[in-house]
Amino acid sequence: MARSGVIFKRCGCRDDQRRRWEQSCPRLGERGHGTWYFHCSARNLLGRSERVRRGGYPSQAAARHARDEWLTTTQADRTAQGWTVERWLRHWLDNRTKIRPTTRFHYTRDVDTVLIPNLGRYRLADLDAPLLRTVFAQIAATRNSKGRPQSASAMNHLRTTLRAALNLAVKEGILDRNPARHIEITGYQQPHATVWTDARVQSWEQTGARPPVAVWTADQLAEFLSAVNDDPLFALWWLAGLRGLRRGELCGLRWSDIDLDRGTLTIERNRTTAGYQVVEGEPKTPAGRRSVALDKRSVQILRVHRRHEQDRKAEAADNGRSWTDSGYVFTRADGKPINPNYATTRFRILVRRAGLPPVRLHDLRHGAASLAHEAGADLKTLQDLLGHSSIVVTADTYTSVLPQIQRRCADATAQLVLNAARRTRKKIKTKARTGPAAAPKPALRRRRNRKQVLPPQRSASRPQSRRSHPDRPARRPLPGLHPHRTHVTPTVHPGQTAKEPDCRSGRSDPL
Repeated sequence: MARSGVIFKRCGCRDDQRRRWEQSCPRLGERGHGTWYFHCSARNLLGRSERVRRGGYPSQAAARHARDEWLTTTQADRTAQGWTVERWLRHWLDNRTKIRPTTRFHYTRDVDTVLIPNLGRYRLADLDAPLLRTVFAQIAATRNSKGRPQSASAMNHLRTTLRAALNLAVKEGILDRNPARHIEITGYQQPHATVWTDARVQSWEQTGARPPVAVWTADQLAEFLSAVNDDPLFALWWLAGLRGLRRGELCGLRWSDIDLDRGTLTIERNRTTAGYQVVEGEPKTPAGRRSVALDKRSVQILRVHRRHEQDRKAEAADNGRSWTDSGYVFTRADGKPINPNYATTRFRILVRRAGLPPVRLHDLRHGAASLAHEAGADLKTLQDLLGHSSIVVTADTYTSVLPQIQRRCADATAQLVLNAARRTRKKIKTKARTGPAAAPKPALRRRRNRKQVLPPQRSASRPQSRRSHPDRPARRPLPGLHPHRTHVTPTVHPGQTAKEPDCRSGRSDPL
């Protein structure tokens, strides 16, 4: 093994201008003055040259031993001991080239604003579950950029970011296990849509508290659509509330993606924002590239919206204003596509003007799934409509049970029990009227057919050699033989020997 590197001695003495002498101090030759250092380099697990400089050793032999020990460690250990969390997080972000721009924006925000200020100084080898739990408890006690306490959802997103970064370290062999898996976020629950019933609306009006994800009923959605009937983006609110399209899918929709004659539209792109930058790309998931069926009313609304777009284009040409023929369905006054953030802000203003309980623009997607489920659509149809890659997401997160469905289910369950009780009472009355039931008669033995000739039953203890004839007189038993005895005991006279009887014929030979 090569003993590369440099071992040197230095001290902290300064000259008259307060500059360090370093290795030029004239007293370095004195015993006990200064400490020993080593400086060497080796390749890490990523194939890069890793340089290290460590000191504070009391002797040259101690510095040499520390250098040799560092060089004999594995590449993974050298990387874990030499890389800080900040350096690794930067490396992880630089190598994530296939993630969506919005995902990169959220990862970068978590890394720059929270993770590096709180964990950046630690080395990868120092990370363990107790340390991460302590640091996350300190982060949870702080406030966010808006001056509010850190929410459980924000803390869960931080854990997801750190766990994804350390998963790469485990994959590269730098860490044996991911310590971020053992972080527990207090109070975090998967959000589930809550229906705005009359009782919840009354509670919201009194306290102002609202659920994180809320869903309008069919009557509330109809009231909102009636209130925004004259809004230029009425077709957008209609498609979001009835077809469940995402905000980015609506803002990226083009007229070339819509076939009004056949009543279908195709989702081909997603137009969203990463901070203040508008990003347009492929749909969120591969399942998001889909075809959505349109009802007759939706087709009529889109035809009216296209007619208004053509009128605005002609008006801009008459007034000398510039118009950009972008081909998008939802545009601004100059023909350019709208900013997705504008759709969110506009929707919030319209909900406040309508006086309805608050919901987010994305909550219309949850409501569309719930209304379609109430109308009789099964989960597979809803999955295809919403463009989910898993039916579990459709069932657990996006489908809420509306009050009408709950009432029908309750009525059907109660009716089932009442019908069973009614049948039981009817049986009791019938038995009381007819009296006790008569005992069942024994089954008659089946008479044997007279014409059927069966062979006579032979006794196992009395073999017969001949067929018995009814006309032949019965044979008398031999002298000394009992009528019911099958074994013959012969009489033996003096001077003679008894002979074994013939068991096949049942007779014995004379002596």
